[in-house]
Amino acid sequence: MTNSSKEVLDSDAIFVIGSNTTENHPVIGSYMKQALNRGAKLIVADPRRIELADYADIFLQIEPGTNIALLNGMMNVIIDRGLHDREYIEERTENFEEFAELIKEYTPERVAKICGVEEQDIIDAALMYAEADKAGIYYAMGITQHTTGTKGVMSVSNLSLLCGNIGKESAGVNPLRGQNNVQGACDMGGLPADLPGYQKVFKPEVVEKFEKAWSTKIPTEAGLTIPEILDGAEDGEVKFIYIMGENPMVSDPDINHVRKALSNVDFLVVQDIFMTETAELADVVLPAASFAEKDGTFTNTERRVQRVRKAIEPIGESKPDWKILMDIMHRLEHRDIYLHPSEIMEEIRTVTPQYGGITYDRIDEEGIQWPCPDIDHPGTKYLHKDVMARGKGMFMAIDHRDSAELADKEYPFIFTTGRILYHYHTRTMTGRVEGLNKIAPESYVEINEVTANKLGIVDGERVRLTSRRGNVITSARVTDIIDENTLFMPFHYAESAANYLTNPALDSIAKIPELKVAAVKIEKLGS
Repeated sequence: MTNSSKEVLDSDAIFVIGSNTTENHPVIGSYMKQALNRGAKLIVADPRRIELADYADIFLQIEPGTNIALLNGMMNVIIDRGLHDREYIEERTENFEEFAELIKEYTPERVAKICGVEEQDIIDAALMYAEADKAGIYYAMGITQHTTGTKGVMSVSNLSLLCGNIGKESAGVNPLRGQNNVQGACDMGGLPADLPGYQKVFKPEVVEKFEKAWSTKIPTEAGLTIPEILDGAEDGEVKFIYIMGENPMVSDPDINHVRKALSNVDFLVVQDIFMTETAELADVVLPAASFAEKDGTFTNTERRVQRVRKAIEPIGESKPDWKILMDIMHRLEHRDIYLHPSEIMEEIRTVTPQYGGITYDRIDEEGIQWPCPDIDHPGTKYLHKDVMARGKGMFMAIDHRDSAELADKEYPFIFTTGRILYHYHTRTMTGRVEGLNKIAPESYVEINEVTANKLGIVDGERVRLTSRRGNVITSARVTDIIDENTLFMPFHYAESAANYLTNPALDSIAKIPELKVAAVKIEKLGS
């Protein structure tokens, strides 16, 4: 996030797109509701009528996969009416002319047809965003999990730059992270081309720095993303996979493909706190300690590095992740010894510029937001205040492109997935909570009441969904919160897993699969 979570409280306008915030990020969702009570305006764009739509001044129920077209349409209106921040654009951005030329093509009339919404709603949303002094955009996987996901993020950036909202308090571009330490994992080099601090593994000066710090040789080429690893495993190119705290047998697209890939490697290791669906396929399972059984830090969605404190001793033979990794390192004859996570944190801050001033002592009571370059720095509440990290903000001319798979005669419905309030990710933890299972015990598919009536499907009835990759049987939930040509299914449930159906087609830049759009058919099975 360019800004902090609580800054939403003082926003003049909030634009939520591709995020079911009150269910997936309920704390930030509660801040949004408080902001509305203070007078903020709310724009929501989503294929489903999510809870926030009921609070919205403008709700745009767009077709799945049309985010870029909508954003371009709003920017067309803003430029056409002269509401863009000319001074900001001149001083702090580049490539505006090329971008503006493309945006001319995205008239509200054209965009309304692409997105399946009213032309006037696009105009009203554009005016509401542009006329606000402080407007923040909040998005999640509804933007990123498309074959055009990276360009979708660029389009979000374009809109924020256009109105001078990057580098401003209570505004900005705010991706909401899906898990508690995703930000921290990325910060620490959990990306194919990165070492800690987003320092690129193919840059000689970076390699030299880390080889000196770690007293070992390190690779100088970017690695593979998870989809590329699984493709390589199925093809026989990848022989060994080590999975930590991840359950791709439920969470990844095209589960039949995932099963083939994991079954084809010579050796599979899974490190987790429970025996997950993925761990059941492993040659070796390493029992890891839970958050309550270890010390360390998590870095949350607003870049805040916070202490995690051990409440109980690890149960059974489980160990904290860092101890398991250190044991393996020693068996591989790398002799560094850490006696406590604070020592690891001390190393992190010496090699990661954004963490340079973050010590265990400083975050004993309250976390610090990076970048925090030195011990006297208070941390950074919001980014790009005086200057962009790259010097100037870059406008990108981004065209709308259809999803990789569209509805057709054989598969006439668009299928999309997401999370619900009561379960977390693949239910590795929440699936063991009796109260949550009473509230949300099993999978279902949302189907519009008009569509259900045409197909003779009644609420609660069993149905079969089929895509080009697989099929699942689940229960129908007849509703008016989704359009007639769209079906929605939560992905949490291993039984009737939505990801048997989803499309593994990748974004060519970030290599993220298109989990949010697939073509399916549905058939009635009966009670």
